Amino acid sequence: MINIGLEDSNRREVTQVLNNLISDECLLSTKTKNYHWNVTGPHFHVLHGLFGDQYTKLDQLIDRIGERIRALGANAFGTMAEFLRCTRLQERPGIPSELAMVEDLYDDHEILLRSLRGALAGNASLRFDFGTTDFLTGAMQEHEKMAWMLRSVLGEQAHLKKWLEVQEAIQRESGIEVRVAAGSAAT
Repeated sequence: MINIGLEDSNRREVTQVLNNLISDECLLSTKTKNYHWNVTGPHFHVLHGLFGDQYTKLDQLIDRIGERIRALGANAFGTMAEFLRCTRLQERPGIPSELAMVEDLYDDHEILLRSLRGALAGNASLRFDFGTTDFLTGAMQEHEKMAWMLRSVLGEQAHLKKWLEVQEAIQRESGIEVRVAAGSAAT
């Protein structure tokens, strides 16, 4: 019997929020590692380092989420089947272009930020769980910083997208296979 000042029903609801979050974080970490390992192109060094820093932070956050769930007396999800069943993010098969990688990760951080804000604003069970509320606020701040870093890569190098489009056009004209981002058409 756990008696930490939270009703059992509140703890169950809060740990469900946390298990959904750990599912999202695990998918995002895996996707970020995939991009870290497989990024190529003129911005390889910068993106390889950025993705490495981000998946390290995500893995640390995942560990803290799992420990928070256990501190509340529930079991943390720990299988890919559980993660894939509960994540709000989408896997992206294949290896997209370096620009599409940055855009994809940025979009996922935005989804997580909206989800975290929604959980904090709309979950009555969190109202009495100050520890988890504080924890989720900290997670939100981590994602804001990671999203800012990705947005900065996209924004500070506005020419990147145009440059990549030109390079892809040159490669197509030369008959070189081009990796095409989802949603764009190969010519």
